[in-house]
Amino acid sequence: MNTTQMAGTSEEGLIVAHYGVAVEVFFAAMGDRRMIRVKRNSGHVVGDRVMIDNEILTRLARTSELSRMDARGNVHLVCANLHILGIVVSCEPLPPPGFIDRAIVAARATGLRPVLIINKEDLPGTSAYRVEIEAIFGEALTTVTLSAITGSGLSQVGGLFGAGLRGIFVGTTGVGKSSILNGLLPALNLQTGEINEVSKRGRHTTTVSTLHTLPGGGELVDSPGFNDFGLVAITARQLALFFPGFEAARETGCRFRDCRHRDEPGCAVSELLAAGSIHQERYSTYLQILTEVESLTIEPKYRVMRHRRKKSG
Repeated sequence: MNTTQMAGTSEEGLIVAHYGVAVEVFFAAMGDRRMIRVKRNSGHVVGDRVMIDNEILTRLARTSELSRMDARGNVHLVCANLHILGIVVSCEPLPPPGFIDRAIVAARATGLRPVLIINKEDLPGTSAYRVEIEAIFGEALTTVTLSAITGSGLSQVGGLFGAGLRGIFVGTTGVGKSSILNGLLPALNLQTGEINEVSKRGRHTTTVSTLHTLPGGGELVDSPGFNDFGLVAITARQLALFFPGFEAARETGCRFRDCRHRDEPGCAVSELLAAGSIHQERYSTYLQILTEVESLTIEPKYRVMRHRRKKSG
């Protein structure tokens, strides 16, 4: 009898796939996998370490977790216990405005290493797109260019995920996340989709979150694509601290620790902006995201006040 099925015994496992009402758990000690039923909103995600006792899962402490907010304001926990966030972009389709910035902030605030992965090197527009992107983010994080079609650059991407490192690719639908995974792990044969020639957007091809082991010992999570990256549980102070392009300001430091880089005296960002070291376009993007973050902080209080007024009426 499998020890994970013996009454009164517990076994540690790793959730490697989530199917809504069931999860697939890998037991390293036994070298086997098993499906275990869970409640649809159990809170378990791919990457969770769990203890199983009589088909009951108890989640162990997480070292990190990645959440996102969709266009409707719903929060989704994507996966847990990550080390690297691979931000996949391409010249076709282009990422939405602020997508890369939000992803970088989310990674830094969660303690993950952000890596920018420019796919579709084989397309004629990629060379110019890379110059444009590196001019903006080149000093903020590592950038890798590849082609999942030709295989160029795949080894460099795979080398980012060494033994013991777990990562995930995030990016809008159609940028080629599944194609990159197919290139790194040909046996997967994940479904890929064509780009709509009118909208220049792709269609969702991944519907289940799964974790895969790379030849070098690292791990990658494949999750459904999404078209935006709303920040979750990010404070205005974290945004001010982690926004890409403000690295030089962190070195000198602002006068106030909670500086939001608006019009506070002694603001290092304002000084660099005035000196031309920070471009106005980058600063405008920051202010737009800051407004979003501040509204997310204020909105729950407003909802409570509105609810109380309604009840009192």
